[in-house]
Amino acid sequence: MTHRFSRCAGKNIEIRNGGTTACRVRSYDQALVFSCDPIKAEEIFEVRVDSISNKWAGSLQVGLTTLAISDSTSFAILPSQATDLKAKATWVVTGSEVQKNGGVVKENYGPSLDRLSLGSRIGVKRSADGNMHLLVNGEDVGVAANNIPKNVFAIIDLYGRIDGVSITSNISADLIGSSVVTSVAMPLETASQVQLLSDEELRFTSEFHDNCGKNISCKNDNQTAERISSYNQGLVFSAKPLPQNHLFQVKIDRINSKWTSSLVIGVVGFSPEKWTPPSSALNIKKPSWLFHANSVYDCGTKVKGNCGINLDALTVGQMVGVKIDQYSMLHLVVDGEDRGAVFRDLPSICYAIVDLYGQCEQVTLMSLDRDVAADFPIPSTEDREKADKEDGQKEKLNLRQSNPNPTILPNCEILNVCSRFKAMLGLPEAFFTSEVSSCYCENCSKIRGDNLYSRKGEPPKDYALPFGWCKFNLRMPLKTDGQGVHDKWHIGFHGTKPGFIRRLLDSGDLLTSSKSLVGGVTSRPLSGHFDEKNKPEELLDIHPIVLSPTLRYAGCQAFAPAIEFRDQKTRKLYHMRVAIQVYIKPGSYKIGPQSTGTNDQFDPKFSNNEVEWSTKERGATTLCALLIKAE
Repeated sequence: MTHRFSRCAGKNIEIRNGGTTACRVRSYDQALVFSCDPIKAEEIFEVRVDSISNKWAGSLQVGLTTLAISDSTSFAILPSQATDLKAKATWVVTGSEVQKNGGVVKENYGPSLDRLSLGSRIGVKRSADGNMHLLVNGEDVGVAANNIPKNVFAIIDLYGRIDGVSITSNISADLIGSSVVTSVAMPLETASQVQLLSDEELRFTSEFHDNCGKNISCKNDNQTAERISSYNQGLVFSAKPLPQNHLFQVKIDRINSKWTSSLVIGVVGFSPEKWTPPSSALNIKKPSWLFHANSVYDCGTKVKGNCGINLDALTVGQMVGVKIDQYSMLHLVVDGEDRGAVFRDLPSICYAIVDLYGQCEQVTLMSLDRDVAADFPIPSTEDREKADKEDGQKEKLNLRQSNPNPTILPNCEILNVCSRFKAMLGLPEAFFTSEVSSCYCENCSKIRGDNLYSRKGEPPKDYALPFGWCKFNLRMPLKTDGQGVHDKWHIGFHGTKPGFIRRLLDSGDLLTSSKSLVGGVTSRPLSGHFDEKNKPEELLDIHPIVLSPTLRYAGCQAFAPAIEFRDQKTRKLYHMRVAIQVYIKPGSYKIGPQSTGTNDQFDPKFSNNEVEWSTKERGATTLCALLIKAE
């Protein structure tokens, strides 16, 4: 799980993307941010520079502080700069100096932070022996200060030039849960149910349970719940236990302003079968973990307040949901934004609960899987082959007409496999957007009615859609909005090895020096594909990067070698390839012939004499998606 910033921050700071991005929106100071929780021994808290404003002097300041911070702490207690924080013991690296409570304790420490650039990573940790270490682009610079006490928070000042950062570090597995509320120990009989439930019983169905509050009427195949009288007795539950990482989400359909308070949502650690629901969720004294207004409750007892979001303020059309991650931690999700983990150590068997209390009178389940299955049944292989023989174009047209929402995807096994492979790569979620991943396998592409090719940029340039691949969208630097990248730049693809993906995402740039190319990012075909007319320009400092408008070339074995992957869920063996989709600036690249040494046509749309693009210009490419293929 990715680290998170505290909601307590300088008055010029906006916290975005579920607490993983911080942006200074005005001026040059008043921009302090903190880790949401204390940093444990040997735990690294790291951020990446996303945005720079060269009209200001000064740069990022990083360190540790004993100032106790929570989401409810007022920003009024914060000074304008990290070096002015003297009320509590604070150690800060600024430039190449280390300061404690504003006084210099070490000079000429490591590389100057004034030289940080876009994509630079800066981290801080407290070692087990009580020393503070700084890490620049993953390299430990050494001891910055000693005698650091326990329970310190990371502090970062987006000062001067640096006005946007995103967290890239994860909470390690043995540290997860330190920041969230520990759940009450479960009774033995509840724990024993884990062994008694079969795979069929654990299979999740997106509908409400038949057992509900006495004022509830369920309709629309138990997809909609309505409170038909009074203001309470409105409890509903999921029909089955929640699987890990499954988002159980409802949309608010109707609000009645004559009542006070509103919806309560969470999970319970027992089956609602043959159980009489109380008048409200907060009266449940059995294992339950709930979100109400801006507070959280454990077994009916309030354990944390001022959580940053008030469910009583939600209006018609807004969505709220819960999910339990792979670490048994409960998350709240509002309008698609994960608000972070709040409870840990939840039992294996949990049911979602929604209390239609007070103003909230009706909700509807937002069930992607069910909607897709109903609207877009995937044809059998026999049916597809028959339709193709009769009229392939007619089939494609009918599929387009039957798909009112082309953004909805089926529960595709290819996408699931690629998602599990992505998880195996250990890439921080901060690199990725919250958008739904896209699958371009045969079935999913037919359902959407995708064309084989598209055009992008000024002047428009053709490119092939990534058929056969799954696409995971990356967060793009803030500067791209002002450069017209989305509308004016072309689309290209760059094949590489899985082991190099993290390095590419860290740097945010495909270009590497010839020195780092050895064992690094593959920019030209792998050894064995060079000839005298087409070999690496080893004498040049900047090695050209190879891209292509089609993955049939960029994703071939020469550029994107396949590796074996045993899927732990299905136990099937797959061969996986990876590539990066990029925006590339028009006029910054050369178009040339293929360099793999084969005479075969790669893509019918593109001649072999124009299938390879190359560039040496820094800043001419912007990474926009990770692509994964399972074969």
